[in-house]
Amino acid sequence: MAETSEIFPRRERSLKYTLEAVGDRIDDFLRTLLVYSGLELSFQIKEGGGTHPEIENPDITVRFSGADIDLLLANKAELLLALEQLTMEMMRMPSEHHSLVCFDANDYRMMRMEELRLTALAAADRVKRARTPFFFSPMTSRERRIVHLALRDETELRSESVGMGPYRQVVVLPKDMPMPPQPPPPRYAGPPRSGPPHFGPPRSGPPGRGGRPPAGRGGQRR
Repeated sequence: MAETSEIFPRRERSLKYTLEAVGDRIDDFLRTLLVYSGLELSFQIKEGGGTHPEIENPDITVRFSGADIDLLLANKAELLLALEQLTMEMMRMPSEHHSLVCFDANDYRMMRMEELRLTALAAADRVKRARTPFFFSPMTSRERRIVHLALRDETELRSESVGMGPYRQVVVLPKDMPMPPQPPPPRYAGPPRSGPPHFGPPRSGPPGRGGRPPAGRGGQRR
């Protein structure tokens, strides 16, 4: 199955990234990646597309479909997020612009955003009742931002990002509570595995072993 793409017409509005400016570059880059990977995927590029604009309102959205969509979304969408990161690196986007380009498939990002928002609200409720800090598992800067925005109207609590590099996480705690001591850097240098959030002091042991995305099936190329 050949990889295909479609670029929707540009909509007239003020954006940092437009189809006119970056659409062809993204299209060419993804075509090359998908041809060499052998993944049976198609994609569409369009402007806008944010489902929760009050939290994240991207300029450019790339939506994937095709026979290998399950591979793209395996391991918490590891491959989808890798393609997104590689594309932003290719475009040399500064980190503060990363939320302006969004890759999605089967509405995964919308569901993940809603999951984080609901988890943040549940964490806020429990912290208010128990007055115990709530530590999320390590997340990307974009997911941490979603949690912070979900809690921005809380007057009794505060949320802060703690940790270093890929182990950076969000902690939610009462507004007047001092920040708990930070754990030592983990000895294991690989990427952490995402897991459920937990209450109490941060874990100081090594994270779980990182996985590698499953290899894609070879597709026919035209």
